[in-house]
Amino acid sequence: MPLFVIVRHGQSQWNSENRFTGSTNTPLTDLGRHEAREAGVLLKAKQPPNFAIGFTSVLQRAIETLAIILAEIGQADLPVEQSAALNERMYGDLQGMNKHEAEERFGAEQVFRWRRGYTDQPPNGESLADTHARVIPYFQSNILPHLQAGQPVIVAAHGNSLRALLMDLEHISPEDIEKIELATGIPRQYDYDVATGEFRLLPS
Repeated sequence: MPLFVIVRHGQSQWNSENRFTGSTNTPLTDLGRHEAREAGVLLKAKQPPNFAIGFTSVLQRAIETLAIILAEIGQADLPVEQSAALNERMYGDLQGMNKHEAEERFGAEQVFRWRRGYTDQPPNGESLADTHARVIPYFQSNILPHLQAGQPVIVAAHGNSLRALLMDLEHISPEDIEKIELATGIPRQYDYDVATGEFRLLPS
């Protein structure tokens, strides 16, 4: 069964400042680069991978994270496809705003719904449902065929674009996805069963 790995980018500059990042192109911090290297170390230690292709968003923090991981595992020359379909959700008017300041302005409950709710859209931004609507068709048309052909794949993207993907991989409901948050720089690994089309989450 081919290996499928997804990983949220390492800590970005705006992550460290507790700001809504969204589709803004902020770089990794030194800690974020360290997290990416550690992700590569973890992948090498558990099951030395031999990926056939990688995928990222078009945002710098995801691109750099994957490049660091691939260098660590000895696959720096791996073909990588970039797509805005894997970008973080667009947080609209919240982008760049400190999260505590947003809670003071809009109320903690409202900000929580914008952050965690499935259909709640921040002002002029995307909901997780909107993000799901662009991530899944791209996954099905561009990523899944490689797995179906038996090829190991790695994806470096973002908290919400990967949460949207998790819904399909692990059959998570809109209600339950609100409780799931992905840590930066921690690979999530699956075996893909070509015969059944099911993904099996491997122990971390």
